[in-house]
Amino acid sequence: MKRILIFGLALSTGACAGGGGKGHGYRTVGGIDRLDPRLDALLERDAKMEILDFGFDWTEGPVWVKDGGYLLFSDIPPNRVMKWKEGEGTSLYLAPSGYTGAKPRGGEPGSNGLHLDAQGRLILCQHGDRRVARMDAPLSAPQPRFVSLADKHDGKRLNSPNDATLHSSGALYFTDPPYGLEGNVKDPAKELDFQGVYRLGTDGKVTLLTKDVTRPNGIALSPDEKKLYVASSDPAKAIWMVYDVQADGTLANGKVFYDATKWVGVFGYTGLPDGLKVDVKGNLWATGPGGVLIFGPDGTLLGMLRTGEATSNCAFGEDGQSLFITADMYLLRIRTKVKGKGF
Repeated sequence: MKRILIFGLALSTGACAGGGGKGHGYRTVGGIDRLDPRLDALLERDAKMEILDFGFDWTEGPVWVKDGGYLLFSDIPPNRVMKWKEGEGTSLYLAPSGYTGAKPRGGEPGSNGLHLDAQGRLILCQHGDRRVARMDAPLSAPQPRFVSLADKHDGKRLNSPNDATLHSSGALYFTDPPYGLEGNVKDPAKELDFQGVYRLGTDGKVTLLTKDVTRPNGIALSPDEKKLYVASSDPAKAIWMVYDVQADGTLANGKVFYDATKWVGVFGYTGLPDGLKVDVKGNLWATGPGGVLIFGPDGTLLGMLRTGEATSNCAFGEDGQSLFITADMYLLRIRTKVKGKGF
């Protein structure tokens, strides 16, 4: 019901690809729950979520490209990456994005998490091809040519890499749930009997860090890179974990950062722990039940951006103070008072 209402709003106000700009025609949606006074330092009292575009299948993996000033994001079921730019709207950027096989398949075959490495090259978590890969083409001239970076652990194929975060050392931390497999966790093609969190070293070595998170999903490093946060999108254990990052890049002292299991299935709390990003002050902006949950570094829930949709991911962009949000069929944006990590 909520999707129908919001979709009707978008149609009636003309919020569509290429329309408007900040304060110049975009319509807004949702609201903000303010639960802690510290939220005032992160969001203006009158901050609104703008509808930049809609009509996608399932949006995910947003990443801001500074050199060019545009956002890339995955539309997973159609197996494509889309590009959004202020004043130009949305256009197809890359297809196929996550499955390059010839045999038709269903499910969620496309790319999920998108990232830029230290050289500005596009890194994709590819569901259908079950790997982390790099696009073998310039960003300005995208081509569906890929170099496989990680596709196996201990000689067995990965499930379907979902999201990743880059360490300043060049190492890539990534999650590997079963969501890209057509049969999910019971798919006969599944070779690993667990879902893992991994580290891909600059030497190409794939190291299993933990297999204790039942459905590892979103992942991010703290600004000082001493903590690693991992979301678990298991409806029976909808949590965010936090780990200490050791000198050798492995993890220790894992503990629950926040438990949202009580909200799963409750009216108004659509969604599960999914993608997340960190700002320069160490706050977490984590998609989960209800929308985007905003946590202080100490694990206190400061507030929530209520999107009214199952919300998959988010990313800071533009000058670092715009948070782009992928929520089911929508692409949203809200201005913040704090910059995202990396800006």
